[in-house]
Amino acid sequence: MPLVGAAQIAPAFLDLAASVAIAERWIAEAGRQGLQLLVFPETWLPGYPVWLDNADAAAAWGSADAKALFRRLYENSPAVDSPEVARLCAAARAASTMVVMGMNERCGRTLYNTMLYISSEGRVLGKHRKLVPTYTERLVHGRGDGSTLAVVEAGAALGRVGGLVCWEHWMPLARQAMHGKLETVHAAVWPTVNELHQLASRSYAFEGRTFVVAAGSILRREHLPAGGSFALLDAMDGEVFQRGGSAIIGPDGEYLAGPVYDTEGLVVGEVDLGRIAEELQTLDVCGHYGRADVFQLAVDERKQVLMTTTADAAAAPPPPPPVMAEAARATAATATTAATATATAVNAALAKL
Repeated sequence: MPLVGAAQIAPAFLDLAASVAIAERWIAEAGRQGLQLLVFPETWLPGYPVWLDNADAAAAWGSADAKALFRRLYENSPAVDSPEVARLCAAARAASTMVVMGMNERCGRTLYNTMLYISSEGRVLGKHRKLVPTYTERLVHGRGDGSTLAVVEAGAALGRVGGLVCWEHWMPLARQAMHGKLETVHAAVWPTVNELHQLASRSYAFEGRTFVVAAGSILRREHLPAGGSFALLDAMDGEVFQRGGSAIIGPDGEYLAGPVYDTEGLVVGEVDLGRIAEELQTLDVCGHYGRADVFQLAVDERKQVLMTTTADAAAAPPPPPPVMAEAARATAATATTAATATATAVNAALAKL
């Protein structure tokens, strides 16, 4: 049976080149162990912005210390078409291992919380950008849109691979949208997989009847830049900031491997896609346990563009989503019915005069 794993390792925090080198080594190790899929944690490249939750002054307006850290993050965040991503693709190809990389993606002049899907042949299959940066993450990340609710084909052994980032697992409509894409393996990427995150990951596996790779990172003070480099990092309390907690979960919500805490390494489990059919007998939220006559979900998967020009064929305003169009037709029909009833009543009153 195919093996899947979570890369529970520390990045070279805020150092893109060194982090890519670490990823290359662990992707190669995944290949040696025969893994067909390796999932890295949320924004592992080049590190989750832990100061947002651990330094009191992280959100201070105009803070020189906050600006300095954001500049370091910005300068070490790759674009999808960057040489660093090309190196990850080459590593995946050499290991014959599919990779899901959590990364701070730079696009234009904004950073996004992104999951990048790389095939075992070394091709970028797609990406997902976190729809809503959670709480303090809004200080550094932009919002994704429906165009990146990606599920990719990963061959007969793995089937259809998708994923969500962190608190997206508590967005009921996002979950349903992904369930509707018939995932067989789901990458749940977190900064660290604490107890609540474990509950969300296991619930997702049970609800979607899918295997889940929950990936969390390791980060201790020893992994940060040398003391004195960044005041906000020095101001954080404690020595441990991310404890891992990575796990592999079956389509019944039970653990197949892990959770593992406080140790760097690969958390590995076996995937038997046949088990999904066994669990679908009792629950299929997009089929026999759904009620399309009562509930319907419309998902706008168009790419949202801030600016177009007259030379752009897409300059015309987009049509409304199906639900909005249906609502407009219903409103118009209601108005027509009301107008007809009013006219009938007026004519009846006039006839009595």
